[in-house]
Amino acid sequence: MIFQTQYKHHELFMPPFLDGSISKERIDDAVRRVLRIKFELGLFDQPFIDENEAAKWVNNSVHKKLAREAAAKSFVLLKNSQEVLPIQPAVRTIAVIGEEAVKGRLGGYSGPGNGVATILDGIKAAAGKNRKLIYSKGASVQSDLFSVIPSENLYTDNSGSTRGLMANYFNGLEPGKSLVKIKKVNELNESYTFMSPDSTLDANHFSVRYTGYLVPYKTGKYQLALEGNDGFRMYLDNRLIINQWSKLSYRRSIVSLLLEKGKQYAIRVEFYESKGNAKIKLLWNRAVTDSTDRLIADAVAVARQSDLALVVAGIHEGEFQDRARLSLTSNQEKLIEAIAATGKPVVVMLTGGSAITMEKWLNKVNGVIMLWYPGEEGGNAVGDILFGKKNPAGRLPITFPISEGQVPLVYNHKPTGRGDDYHDLSGEPLFPFGYGLSYTDFQYSNLRFSNDSLSETGEINIFVDVQNTGKKEGEEVVQLYVNDFLSSVATPVQSLADFKRIHLVPREKKTVVFSLSSKLFYLINKERNAVFEPGLINIMIGKNSKELLLKKKLMLWKSE
Repeated sequence: MIFQTQYKHHELFMPPFLDGSISKERIDDAVRRVLRIKFELGLFDQPFIDENEAAKWVNNSVHKKLAREAAAKSFVLLKNSQEVLPIQPAVRTIAVIGEEAVKGRLGGYSGPGNGVATILDGIKAAAGKNRKLIYSKGASVQSDLFSVIPSENLYTDNSGSTRGLMANYFNGLEPGKSLVKIKKVNELNESYTFMSPDSTLDANHFSVRYTGYLVPYKTGKYQLALEGNDGFRMYLDNRLIINQWSKLSYRRSIVSLLLEKGKQYAIRVEFYESKGNAKIKLLWNRAVTDSTDRLIADAVAVARQSDLALVVAGIHEGEFQDRARLSLTSNQEKLIEAIAATGKPVVVMLTGGSAITMEKWLNKVNGVIMLWYPGEEGGNAVGDILFGKKNPAGRLPITFPISEGQVPLVYNHKPTGRGDDYHDLSGEPLFPFGYGLSYTDFQYSNLRFSNDSLSETGEINIFVDVQNTGKKEGEEVVQLYVNDFLSSVATPVQSLADFKRIHLVPREKKTVVFSLSSKLFYLINKERNAVFEPGLINIMIGKNSKELLLKKKLMLWKSE
C-alpha cells in the first residue's frame, strides 16, 4: 500500500494510522480479522482460480434459475387497486413505457452482467403470442439534457492532433502564478473529494487553468455550462462568457450561443478552490431532438392504444451519487401523470436501491411495484409476477416517507415525547417498514406463548396461526416485533425480533413458531454493561411495522 503525504499550512502531516494516534494493537486487531477471513477462504493456499472451472459457471443455467427466483422474491407490491394485477386474460394489448424497461439494471459494483434479461424482454416472453406489446421510451432516469463535453470535441491545440484539454495546476488561488503541474485531461469532469490534484498542492488552496479548442459536431444553437462548487469562469476566443468567480455554492452557470460545425473555438476555463472538496465540469446541451414533451406525447399515443400501461421508472444513485430529493426526476413524474390522464389502467414499476416519494402521482395510478435492482434474470422475474406465475411477497426493508421533510423516518426510533404530525403533513410514512401486498389474503389468530414469563437464561416459543383466506396460493412474511414497556435507558418504540416467510395454498392454515432467547432482551445500560432488566415486554405480531394484528405481554424475571 502506498501512502501519500500532503502539506497543510506548510507542515507535513500523516493519517492517524501512521502518526501514532491509533495504537499498533488496534491496527493489528483490524488486520488480523481481515486476514483470518482470507485464510478461511483458502486464498493463501490457492491464490489463483482455475479459469476453466470459473468459465463453466458464467451464464450457468443453475445460477440463472436462482437469480430469477431471488428477483421474484424481492419485488414489493406497494399498490394494487381494483386488482389490476396479475394481468388478466382480457388484457390483449399492453403498453410498456420508459427507458428503464430496456436498461437491465444490476446495481452498483456489478459490472455489465451476462445474458441480461431486460424488463421488456421478460414481459414479451411472459405475454406470449396472443398479446400485443407496444414499447415507447417515454422518459429516462436522467432528465438533464446537459452532458460532459467529450474528448471527441476537444483538442489541446489548433493542430487538431491531440484530443482533450491541457490542465495547469497552481499553488494558490490565482491561476497563472506558482505553476506546480501540467497534464492532459480527456474531458473536464474533475473531482477532488479527499485530496488535491497533486501532493504538493494544499487541497484547500489551489487553482487550475484548462486550455484547448472546442470543435462542434454540427452547426446550431448550443448551451455551454460550467458546473461545480464555484468560483469558475470560461473564455471562448478570449471573450469572457461565464463569470462566477466568487465562492457561493455548488451551481451550474449556462450561456447560449451559435456554434459552427468544425470550427475551432479557443476555450479557457479557470477554477479555484479555497475550502476543499473541489468539483468542476464543462458541459453542453447539443440541442438534441428527443425533447421531453415529444417523448411523452409518443408514450401517451402508445398508451391510448393499450388495455394496460406498464410504466417503468427509476432513480440514479451510487457511491458519491447521493440524492437531495427522493422523488423521481421531473420528466418521469410528468410521464406518469400524462399516462394516467389517458384513463387507461396504469402500473408503475420502480427500479433503484432506496426510498422513492410518490406524492404527485400515487393516487392517479392503479398499481406500484418496487423492483429494486432486479439483476440478470430480473426481466423474466417481472414477467412471472405480472402474469401471476409467481405471487409477490417481498417486504420493505426501509421506510418510505411521504416527503423528504420527514427524513430521518424509521420504525424503530427512540421515544421522543413529541407528536407524530407536522402542521402541514402527517408524520406517518407513505409505506412502513416491512410493508408489502400479495395477490391473496392472510388472516392471523391465536397468539400464544409456551410460558408467560422468561428468565435471564431461558428461552420461549411464541406461536401464531396464519391462514390463507384468499383464492390464490402465496407467501406471507409473518413479522414479530417487541417493545420494552419500562427500562433504565431509552429503547426503541418497537424492534423487529424475528420473521418467517411461509407458503400457503388457499384455505391452508399453519402455526408459525418463533423461538426467542433471553439474550434478545438484554440491553446496554448507562454504565455500558449488558443487563437483563425485569419487567413487561410487549410481543406484537403483524404484516408490517404498522399493521400489528396481535399483541400479548411477556414478563421478564430475574432469578436470585
